[in-house]
Amino acid sequence: MGPATAAVLQLAALIGALALCYVPFGTYMAKVYSSDTHWRVERWIYKGIGADPDTEMRWPAYLRGVLAFSFVGVLFLYLLQRLQGVLPGSLGFSSVNPAQSFNTAVSFVTNTNWQSYYGEQTMGHVVQTAGLAVQNFVSAAVGIAVAVALVRGFARSRTGEIGNFWSDLVRGTVRVLVPVAAVAAVILVACGAIQNFSGIHEVGQFMGGSQQWNGGAVASQEAIKELGTNGGGYFNANSAHPFENPTPFTNLLEIFLILLIPFALTRTFGVMVGSVRQGYAILATMGAIWLGFTALMMWTEFAHHGPALQAAGGAMEGKEVRFGVGGSSIFAVATTLTSTGAVDSFHSSFTGLGGGITMLGMMLGEIAPGGTGSGLYGILVMAIIAVFIAGLMVGRTPEYLGKKIGSREIKLSAIYILITPALVLVFTAVSMALPTPPHSMLNPGAHGFSEVLYAFTSAANNNGSAFAGLNANTDWYNTMTGLAMLFGRFLPMVFVLALAGSLAEQRPVPVTAGTLRTEKPLFTGLLVGAILIVTGLTYFPALALGPLAEGLAS
Repeated sequence: MGPATAAVLQLAALIGALALCYVPFGTYMAKVYSSDTHWRVERWIYKGIGADPDTEMRWPAYLRGVLAFSFVGVLFLYLLQRLQGVLPGSLGFSSVNPAQSFNTAVSFVTNTNWQSYYGEQTMGHVVQTAGLAVQNFVSAAVGIAVAVALVRGFARSRTGEIGNFWSDLVRGTVRVLVPVAAVAAVILVACGAIQNFSGIHEVGQFMGGSQQWNGGAVASQEAIKELGTNGGGYFNANSAHPFENPTPFTNLLEIFLILLIPFALTRTFGVMVGSVRQGYAILATMGAIWLGFTALMMWTEFAHHGPALQAAGGAMEGKEVRFGVGGSSIFAVATTLTSTGAVDSFHSSFTGLGGGITMLGMMLGEIAPGGTGSGLYGILVMAIIAVFIAGLMVGRTPEYLGKKIGSREIKLSAIYILITPALVLVFTAVSMALPTPPHSMLNPGAHGFSEVLYAFTSAANNNGSAFAGLNANTDWYNTMTGLAMLFGRFLPMVFVLALAGSLAEQRPVPVTAGTLRTEKPLFTGLLVGAILIVTGLTYFPALALGPLAEGLAS
């Protein structure tokens, strides 16, 4: 069996597994967020934090809950790192310096999980488990909560109430993330991922010197890292490390975990708004873009230009031989079209056009299928833009799911889609213009520019993957990427929740002969076009200076 055939079979198996879980899991999540009952453990949590889960919130109160909870998370994780030197289970590691502590705290709370450090040489067991792993759960739950609040905005009418943030946060964690992650962790351990609290130990000699590794609760963190589209690895090599990702089967399992919730949330959306066909239309949009990007990535990485690539069966530099070009390509597209950021290969070693595909996936807003929650609310905002464009074409007031899309909704949606490109392009331009930041680039020319562009694209889109080659562990990059992650996470949420409140206040609009049927393939095509044109072309000049220039020159 050739490597290309094996890659196609892996892709088919992945699609089959996702299809089997789509209806039951998506319906289950809809019931979770629509339920009026509370589990006993949930009542204990509500009592502990002093929250009333039955009180409905308007969007400003919901937003205050999101921001307050996230601020406390940043502060706690920052202090945990600064105090690491005096904590038990630190493995002898000293406290993390202030700039890197800030960057890491912001990174994990914003579901970005950008890492400018070597995990196995920087973080002890307490920080990894009580700090980073906890944020892997709750930051993902926050994203799902905001998406569900927007769905309620479409589903409800004549009320400004969009749910209860504390209830959504706790249910998402207790009923969705914890059970699935626990099962996935057991499977990973059975397949060879490690799970322990051992100290640093010598594993052998390497080129005349000793080689040392520390253990850790790796499998459990790996499971939620992928399921919650987080991406932060226990080890610097991330999912290319055999302790995190031992076999081709676990590689496919981790890709499955990355895509499971974002795709299934379209079913949740359809059930909650009372039309599963609307969910299928959003699913078709996400699926078309994801499959297109995966096919394009495989084509660029399997292209045989020269005898070295022919002998290797594709562009194998920077890729694990355990996974090959196929497994690495599927993983790279999945992780950059979502807000995961995990890597099982070095994206800097991809072909010029392949590296550009990973960047473009993030630049689209990570909506195909996107992160846990962020992918759904991102594509629903793009759906509003699409119906607005359709309304302009026929001279009719746009409507979506029975709600009129007026000037307020369009302004909120337009600001949402402009925030991230502004952050990426401004931070990249400043970093290239100043004399010191370019010194962090390993490579000159177009590839070096791509390293900087990728870093801020990853940070502002809350992805967290790195192009490799850029020394991001400097005060400049720790601070600037930290700010990009903060603004890129919470500013869009402000406008999403404001949009949810505005939609929830409206009266439903009756369907007429002139209503655009948003569950039809025509709208799916329109939505794909709007995504590629409105968001994709925003970055075209920057892409032309980096990966496109490199790809066309090779």
